[in-house]
Amino acid sequence: MIRNIITLTLNDLAIAFKNKTIYLILFIPLFVFLSLKLVDQKDANFQKIKIGLLQKEQYPPVIIKSIKAADKAFAISWLNDEEEGRRWLKEKKIDGFLMKSEKEPQTLKLLVLTKESFQALAIVEGFSALQTAAEGDRKNWISDIRPLQGSGIQKQTLPTWILMLVLLVSFIIIPAQVAEEKEKNLLLGLLQTPMRELEWLLAKVFLGMILIHLAVIFLHLLGKFEFGNGLSYVAFMGAGSFCFSAFGVFLGFLCRNQASARTLGVLFYLPLLVPAALSDFSQKLSTIAPLLPSYQFYGPLKAILFEGGRISNFFLEWIYLLSAGLLTCFLSYLLMKKRWLM
Repeated sequence: MIRNIITLTLNDLAIAFKNKTIYLILFIPLFVFLSLKLVDQKDANFQKIKIGLLQKEQYPPVIIKSIKAADKAFAISWLNDEEEGRRWLKEKKIDGFLMKSEKEPQTLKLLVLTKESFQALAIVEGFSALQTAAEGDRKNWISDIRPLQGSGIQKQTLPTWILMLVLLVSFIIIPAQVAEEKEKNLLLGLLQTPMRELEWLLAKVFLGMILIHLAVIFLHLLGKFEFGNGLSYVAFMGAGSFCFSAFGVFLGFLCRNQASARTLGVLFYLPLLVPAALSDFSQKLSTIAPLLPSYQFYGPLKAILFEGGRISNFFLEWIYLLSAGLLTCFLSYLLMKKRWLM
């Protein structure tokens, strides 16, 4: 009995190695470790914080003197008016800008893009340290923090949930379905009919796009979220769903069976999701995330939902997503022609 149990266990382990499932056991802890290293900003004090100050504003002299003295931690940008400050915040030229508080004249009001961002936390901690060094234990210089994106925490997380749904369909569902049709020889059977490779390929891409749009629409209906700039939102959702659905079909073709497709899907899913979703909370991740195609979708989507952005402002990102989708479609077509792993 014991020998049979050991034999079956070793057989299951061998199958796990063959299907590459065992890779997840090693990959996920390693990925979490690296992500935590990037999010943990032990050297945040050495990152210069870009602060905007209004030229016509009369700031307390001790505050200006302290900021200028801490030139290794703060970089000052002088702004003509509040409107310019809001524009620079949207373009991420500054991390925040300061105005005098209407309620307490001797304190400041901080305007940031989002309250929960890494930049907002760094500004508050930096000014708290400056205030303690200059005046000791007195009232904090910053008495009010106002986000430029004034929506609640539920809506603030909406772009992250949308990105998660898009990647979930594209890298978990679609590759497994493509690999299943290959594994069961269903695809070979279909290709014996008058159906052409391109027709099957486009059908799979359209399936992914339809599933993504259904999931996102259902999310909006449940949460009663607005769609921002409607046409721009639809255009970016179309480009993003096309790009990642085509990528998912391509991953499915690289695998022989469903198990390996799910494993490969997760290997792409997490690295595309986490850096983009956490880019606002880490300086290191904010430099890595723009290199990923998921951020080219996530960043404009967030601007469209929260800032009324238009597709004309993100035309290059839109073209990038479409081009990446066309490239992966072409690669999938070549694999179909060669009957790869069929």
